[in-house]
Amino acid sequence: MFEEDDEDFYDGNLNEDISRFEAHLNGHALGYLDSDQCEAIIDHYLINSQYTKAAAAADFAIHQFPYNALFHLRKAQAISALGNLKEGLSLLAKIEKWETPTCEFLLTKASIFSQLHDHKFAIRLFKEALSISEPEDRDEIYLDLAMEYQNDNDYKNAVKILKEAIQYNPKNEGAIYEIAFCYDQLNQFEDAIKAYHTFIDENPYSFTSWYNLGNTYLKLEKYDKAIWAYDYCLLINEDFAPAYFNLGNVYLTTEKYKLAIQHFHKSIEVDGDDPIAFCYIGECHEQLGEYDLAKHFYKRSMELAPMYADSWLGMGIVLDLEEKTKEGLTFILKAVELDPENPSVYHVLAGAYEKLEDWENASENYVYSLALDPMEEECLTNYVDLLASFSKIDALNYLRDFKENIAKNKIAPILEVNLLFTLGRKEEACVLFAQCVLEDYEKAKSILDLYPELVEAKEIILLLNNN
Repeated sequence: MFEEDDEDFYDGNLNEDISRFEAHLNGHALGYLDSDQCEAIIDHYLINSQYTKAAAAADFAIHQFPYNALFHLRKAQAISALGNLKEGLSLLAKIEKWETPTCEFLLTKASIFSQLHDHKFAIRLFKEALSISEPEDRDEIYLDLAMEYQNDNDYKNAVKILKEAIQYNPKNEGAIYEIAFCYDQLNQFEDAIKAYHTFIDENPYSFTSWYNLGNTYLKLEKYDKAIWAYDYCLLINEDFAPAYFNLGNVYLTTEKYKLAIQHFHKSIEVDGDDPIAFCYIGECHEQLGEYDLAKHFYKRSMELAPMYADSWLGMGIVLDLEEKTKEGLTFILKAVELDPENPSVYHVLAGAYEKLEDWENASENYVYSLALDPMEEECLTNYVDLLASFSKIDALNYLRDFKENIAKNKIAPILEVNLLFTLGRKEEACVLFAQCVLEDYEKAKSILDLYPELVEAKEIILLLNNN
């Protein structure tokens, strides 16, 4: 709404006027300030978020120039920023009696109603402001209006406004980011990609657009395209740490651990020590079987962020892999304490108890993990296998009850086929497996990875080969 420029904003001695005014706040006489001087002082404080001083300066100006609507508007802006919203609206109501609302007035009023969570009225005011705005102000107003739709969880209308904004100014980078965010919220990722490509066609050197394009490809698990977009981002700006970090994530996800380590280190080199990056480096070394290095980086992560659960969990997993499960259990329990709603932590804890042959605690934590995330296939598989090691009938009964009353986990019928086979109920197993093959061949085929001994089961192989 207002800007401060060292050369053009004010042709007097602003620093001297501010010093005089601040001395006045401490009890010294101020003398005369004309309206331009008052406006410059108030705007200086507003621009620098010194709202209490801005309100005081506005009060002084109103005392000197009681009918200057601008000073009442500036006071409304200052006190509303301090949370005095009703008083701000009272001042605006007074101004409305004196003059026709200006664009800045409407934007101030819209901002207050936004803070009051009256989003629909704020939207109406932002639209009215847009209709009378100067061309140079419209980019920002479009964004304000779109953000208000987002605050109202109306992402479809936010997209409409942002499309208008981009049509008005194809170089409005903020609008491109916001429209992609809205498409994300609407799960319209392909539209987000299209929006980024449109912007990049006009602005090929916008490294942040390439970065956000990579993020959208990552959400779609299009890893090669995500790498391509991040690489372009770094060609334009080789010091953009988030792109290195996300490349590390892509390589970690695709099990290219050495490349992941390289990019996480580069992220740290550019942006400084990061506990999450150190934790992910630890995970990469863990996957490579380099346990001493894994522990080193998990420890560095814990030192930087003692409340970050993943590094405690990682340390516990590595100690378990080193056959130091009791020692590792301490770290896993700490991870549970720090992240009590994370099903993966309980899954790891259950596995540790199972390794220690503490069957009761193992069972309890498998059940708790599945209560938090009943669709987690590996956890369900591990628990059913544990139950089956004691009683295949109990495991089958549990699994059927789980399917009926808890969740339709896709791995459940595959596990049931195996239990039926091992119980000698081959006809039932084949009927169920035939259904599995028809519904999801790749998932059905995974039975051979889980239970390699079924390679010898001719009926299973025949059903797979006949698909």
